[in-house]
Amino acid sequence: MRLPRIGDGLWARRLVALTVGTGAAALVGTGLLQVPPADRYDLSLPVWLLIGVHLLSQRWWPRRDGRLVWRVRVAGVTSVEPGLVARRSLAGWADLVGGAALAAALCAGLISTLPAEPVWARALRMALVAGVAVGIGWAVHEEARFTGRLTLTAGGVRHGRRTYEWTNIGRVTPRRQNGRLDGVRLRLAVRRSLEPAPVVGGRDTAVPEDRLVAAIEHYRRRPEVLGVGLPVSAPEPAVPEPTEGVR
Repeated sequence: MRLPRIGDGLWARRLVALTVGTGAAALVGTGLLQVPPADRYDLSLPVWLLIGVHLLSQRWWPRRDGRLVWRVRVAGVTSVEPGLVARRSLAGWADLVGGAALAAALCAGLISTLPAEPVWARALRMALVAGVAVGIGWAVHEEARFTGRLTLTAGGVRHGRRTYEWTNIGRVTPRRQNGRLDGVRLRLAVRRSLEPAPVVGGRDTAVPEDRLVAAIEHYRRRPEVLGVGLPVSAPEPAVPEPTEGVR
């Protein structure tokens, strides 16, 4: 594990992300510690409702028609670079917020059933609260730490915390799952034999697959264009030729 460099330009971003994530964890933890026992309030109905809403939201596929947007400063894993940014989609935000709310509700439902007095119950309550609070705080930290959900810079393609160098990206194809397009599959030149080809983009990214494929195919042959610092526009996917006889 490499230590971050002093002059990588990310320390202010790291500090803001750490502050926001810690604040979110503290807020969630404080709220969960105030949950009353089950004999005073029955939390089963809200928990089951949240489970149902979360499961339904994962089947929600709103239209994704976003574009890759140029940014002069893109905060990545190890550096700040100019590049193109794809934001998180509405479905991605619904999953993020819904997952956090569901985790907090399940934790509240569990700790409300614990007795107040035994030492083991207090220890278990603190462990559950700490686990959920840290998990939600980490999710908030990750959102504040990076620019966008997916980025294309001279250093490669980044989706979340995973970065793939241009020199290692071969063929790029859309991935179809359950009858829907869900992300772009990167055929890496060098990878572990049993490791599946990574997928970037998808339902949690606002830019659709055809635009991602066109942009990645375009810049993987000339990634240095993204590092110059001058604004660039992502290429649009080719429009298929109309078939003969169709006007």
